[in-house]
Amino acid sequence: MEAPATPPSRAGTPPLLTAPRPCSIARALEIVGERWSLLVIREVTLGVRRFDAIQAATGAPRAVLTDRLANLVRAGVLDRVSYREDGTRARPEYRLTQAGRELSPVLTALRQWGDRHLSDEAGPPATFTHVGCGAPVRVQHVCAAGHLIDDPREVVRTTREPSATENPADGTPADETPRTETPTDLRPASPAT
Repeated sequence: MEAPATPPSRAGTPPLLTAPRPCSIARALEIVGERWSLLVIREVTLGVRRFDAIQAATGAPRAVLTDRLANLVRAGVLDRVSYREDGTRARPEYRLTQAGRELSPVLTALRQWGDRHLSDEAGPPATFTHVGCGAPVRVQHVCAAGHLIDDPREVVRTTREPSATENPADGTPADETPRTETPTDLRPASPAT
């Protein structure tokens, strides 16, 4: 259900929300929106699966890492699997679930942004290439029809309007009426007259 809004104060200005906007980004950030969580996912994606190795690679304090690993397992992003080396006790290692593997483009987008905006004179600290052809890997917006989208103003947000019979507590839809909007700061400038 979309957050209630006040009417627009002037033409072209979006209304102010009077409650938090329900959104899948906010829900995802509840799980992965903290530095240590993303760094853990980065390391497991790179094949670092054991607690001590993850801690060394991220620099996370032990108690923080224990908490983040438990949260990511509970959320279904990681699986905790026992392993045993000869002559040692069983210990856990962490592996990405399908949901965890689906976060790879998120990591790539963050890396791409960091490489572009935060690299020093020496350039990015690492590069990532496609095994099949050797070309650099990058994230782009692509619509379901296969069109590349380079301008974020070409993307609109579509929401469904809650019906009178929808339960606002759990968002159970009874009727889905789409509503489309383009954020004001992303709308193309009006042509000069």
